[in-house]
Amino acid sequence: MPLMQKILSRYAGKYASRWLVLFIDMCLVTIGYLLAWVVRFNFQVDQMSLFEVTTSYYFIAAIYLIFFFIFKSFVGVIRHTSMYDTIKIIQAASAAAITAFIASYGYKFISYDHTYPIPSSIILIHALLTIFMLISARIVFKAAFITIAGMGEGVKRNVLIYGAGQSGIITLNTLSQDSRSEVNVVGFIDDNTSKVGKTLAGIKIYSADEALNGMLDKRSISEVILSIQNISSIRKSEIVNRCLEMNVQVKNVPPIARWINGELSSRQIKAVRIEDLLNREPIKLNQENIFNELTGKIIMITGAAGSIGSEIARQVVSYKPKMVIFVDQAETPMYELEINLRKRIERYHVMTKFIIADVSDVCAMERIFIEYQPTKVFHAAAYKHVPLMESNPHEAVRVNALGTKNMADLSMKHGVKKFVMVSTDKAVNPTNVMGATKRIAEMYIQCLSQLDNHSTAFITTRFGNVLGSNGSVIPMFKKQIDAGGPITVTHPEITRYFMTIPEACQLVLEAGSMGKGGEIFIFDMGESVKIIDVAKNMIKLSGLTLGKDIQIEITGLRPGEKLYEELLNDSENNKPTYNPKIQIANVQEYEYSYVKEEYAKLEVYCKTNDHLELVSQIKSMVKEYVSNNSIYETLD
Repeated sequence: MPLMQKILSRYAGKYASRWLVLFIDMCLVTIGYLLAWVVRFNFQVDQMSLFEVTTSYYFIAAIYLIFFFIFKSFVGVIRHTSMYDTIKIIQAASAAAITAFIASYGYKFISYDHTYPIPSSIILIHALLTIFMLISARIVFKAAFITIAGMGEGVKRNVLIYGAGQSGIITLNTLSQDSRSEVNVVGFIDDNTSKVGKTLAGIKIYSADEALNGMLDKRSISEVILSIQNISSIRKSEIVNRCLEMNVQVKNVPPIARWINGELSSRQIKAVRIEDLLNREPIKLNQENIFNELTGKIIMITGAAGSIGSEIARQVVSYKPKMVIFVDQAETPMYELEINLRKRIERYHVMTKFIIADVSDVCAMERIFIEYQPTKVFHAAAYKHVPLMESNPHEAVRVNALGTKNMADLSMKHGVKKFVMVSTDKAVNPTNVMGATKRIAEMYIQCLSQLDNHSTAFITTRFGNVLGSNGSVIPMFKKQIDAGGPITVTHPEITRYFMTIPEACQLVLEAGSMGKGGEIFIFDMGESVKIIDVAKNMIKLSGLTLGKDIQIEITGLRPGEKLYEELLNDSENNKPTYNPKIQIANVQEYEYSYVKEEYAKLEVYCKTNDHLELVSQIKSMVKEYVSNNSIYETLD
């Protein structure tokens, strides 16, 4: 049998010719026709007329051959026979039988002796036998292929499939038909109690409690595959955490929309990512409002090559704007963005312009506004790394504060309808230069709404850490795990609010569509998460053991780093919107004249080389800015 398995493996990528399949089908039609006559005459062969059988056979064979071609019942891959192929066989045989019956009935009226050339009973028996034999032959071949393919010498992993619905059975079939698959499905899990105890494709269905509490140990389960299309993120997180506690790997079946040509591939079943463990339900957007805001408009995105800017770019293009202007000072990331967006741009027929420029360069920015006259601006350009900005406050002020002012002033001057700035939770009671400069930018953006000499609506969106963004803990932890560790965490109690990049950008688009001007929108970030727990879960998701395969090292808080971020969704201080995921922050507002005057001082200090003077001016503007673990604590 190992020899058979090797032969099968060698030719697994080759498929039988459709003409061979057609030849076999016609042989079965022939056998079925002979059997139909034998059954019709109650197995008394001596009563049969060989001449009648032979002459009528050619007529029947011709009809079946024609309908096999019409319905293409022989073109499917036999080893992957599905319900679709079965239906094609039934359609072809039924149509052939009906045609034969009509032809035979018509012949009765034009023949001399008014008899049927082929008895109706034989036509019916033959059709039933043909359907049975063709389907059976395919099932037998498919079963033989799966059986032989599974008889390799290697030991297979025992797995459970979570979800005994349509997606679950498709997952089972996909794994069974893959000759390279090294898994043995020993059970299904389902939350539907009416399915528990029954079998699906000969495999027992278990309750979640029974499977997760008992089978993971007793049956040496090494893997659980989540194959539920509609599952809450909270429930998914519960399942994954339970499996990880038992050192069982968890894989995920992607949404149907991401299947290749509507079919699931075993290669698409991948390990659950840390992003999948956020305890939050999917975000629902008001698509109509966003379409009205973006469709047919000229959109400008700064910081377009960054983590947030590039995702905003991907989402904006799908709303079919007239043109999108991508602006960033990073050449290589911008080139990569252009390559990644090419298919999407062609699909939605959107005009685009990729421009290398710095938002702090007011002349370069004005040229863009004059030439393209954008309708809406998404301002995501900023320096965001806390320790780096703590060491380079002049750059933080130049880009985060003064660059934002340039973009806002030009938006007013050139009649932009809406200006949406991407801010951060680090602007709340900032403890570092980066957060303080973002708060200064917020102050300027907000106070512009007090002026009545322009028609631009200025909107700020503020959210916390974004999973997977450049420089965030997730990519860093992945690199450290790949390198064998250790994983570095600054403090065992440090916590952060997390959101995925697509979620954050969806809410930016939603807030940008609902804003009237002057609002600071904050997003529901769910529950805060301990960074050390994120590290532990990533180790488990990688199939490694903490303390054995990899270590976690505590390095101490970095300059300007907070232990806890501020709670963004405090209902006592915030106003709700129609979207429960978005609220409007109640923050202190400043007079435009005061902010403008302070900005002038900031610009002067930014031209000096004195870090302390510059940071002192920042603290003068942001009264709540108190440095933490930083050289600037002396200024407080």
